[in-house]
Amino acid sequence: MIEVVFVIVVLGIVASIGSQIIVQVYESYIMQRAMHRTSIKTELAITQLVNRLTCSIPRTVIARQNGENASFLPIESIPAGDTLHTTLEWIGYDNDGFVAVDSTPTTGTKRRPAWSGYVDVTASSKDILSTPGSRLDALDGIIKNLSKNASGTPNSGIADSAILFPDTYDAKTVGYAGGISAENIHPVLAGSGTTLTLDPVAGGGSRTIKEHYLLTWTAYAVVPEPLTANEVLARGFDQEDKIWDLKLYYDYQPWDGENYTNGKSQILIRNVSVFNFTGSGSSIRLKLCQRENIGEITVNSCKEKAVIR
Repeated sequence: MIEVVFVIVVLGIVASIGSQIIVQVYESYIMQRAMHRTSIKTELAITQLVNRLTCSIPRTVIARQNGENASFLPIESIPAGDTLHTTLEWIGYDNDGFVAVDSTPTTGTKRRPAWSGYVDVTASSKDILSTPGSRLDALDGIIKNLSKNASGTPNSGIADSAILFPDTYDAKTVGYAGGISAENIHPVLAGSGTTLTLDPVAGGGSRTIKEHYLLTWTAYAVVPEPLTANEVLARGFDQEDKIWDLKLYYDYQPWDGENYTNGKSQILIRNVSVFNFTGSGSSIRLKLCQRENIGEITVNSCKEKAVIR
């Protein structure tokens, strides 16, 4: 009987220790899985931002106070410790159309990009540009395919685009209210073959034409969308936790008087706790953190990356 009691006691001790080990292993697994999930989500979101910012046009990257018509500063001018300018906005050149070299199905022959980036100055006027090597009809289709909404309806294609001559940038931030001028951004009316028709200069004034241009059809904005107290609680966080969703806006044209609320949008990442950005010269630094709730424990994952343009 004593031996049986002794065995039962030993088994009880072993079972107690074993159950604790199993619980610890399971908790560690849950924690690691949550950390991995938040790390992957943060990495994907910040990589998408980096890829798009790589194609940003110089002097169009701005920090805006939260609100579509709020004041803004060039990203290089954000003061240290600034917490007011939380929206990142920029105009990106059409990299998809520029690198869209494809093959003719029957012959396999490589075809040139949809826009060449070059202007034959001698064959152009201030409102009609000859851009040798371009396939502007194909570009119209590319822009329409990229700008479709959820129901499959595209925007106006090449008629929504604009061109910029990099050599004519002045000290202003281009493309936004208070910073746009006829000297640095030129809306496109139509494009066919190798000919771009530009919006006529107001009052019949002059226009400086250069040999090299960039073509754009959209601006982008990354906007923190605050959550209500009830939404925070519904996601399992404490009411005092400061989290928000990060939304990416696109397919809007500031040169036509639009702001990001006129464009399409998608949630880039949810439950964001930190979104910081700074700019210096040709580089932009980003920091993004996301929280995830697992019962009574909250995990936080942060990523930092730099964009060199």
